[in-house]
Amino acid sequence: MSLQKQIMDAMKTAMKEKNAVALESLRAVKSAILLAQTESGAKAELSEDQEMKILQKLVKQRKDSAAIFTEQGRDDLAQPELAQAAVIEQFLPEQLGEEEIAAVVDQIIAQTGASSMKDMGKVMGMASGKLAGKADGKTISTIVKQRLSS
Repeated sequence: MSLQKQIMDAMKTAMKEKNAVALESLRAVKSAILLAQTESGAKAELSEDQEMKILQKLVKQRKDSAAIFTEQGRDDLAQPELAQAAVIEQFLPEQLGEEEIAAVVDQIIAQTGASSMKDMGKVMGMASGKLAGKADGKTISTIVKQRLSS
C-alpha cells in the first residue's frame, strides 16, 4: 500500500476517533507530499526514498522545535510537537540502534580504507545512502566522527 493511501486511511481513523494531534500531523504529511509532487519537474508519483525523506524531515522539524521550546521552558508547546513527531514516525521504517549503525559504519570504513577525518565525506555519503530512512544523519555523523578520529 502506498504511503499516500496509508496516510488517508490514518486520517479517516483519526477523524472518527476525534484525535486532533494525529489529524494535524497527518494533514502536515499529506500537505508535504502534495507539495513535493507539484514542484516543477517532479513526477506524479514520488519514490519510496523521497517519501521517507519527507517523513524524516517532518519528524526532525518537530523534534527540533520541541528542543527549542524545552530550552525556553515552554513544555506546554514542546509536548504537542513530540506527540506529532511520534504520529509521523509510525510511517517510517524501524530505526536502527547506535550499535547497528556503528557496525554499518565500521564496514564502510573497512571497504573504503578510510583512516582520517579527511575521508569523512566519502564515508558519510556511503553511510547515508545505505542507512536512508533507518537512521538520522546526526547520529550517523556522530558515529563516523568517533570512528575516524580514534
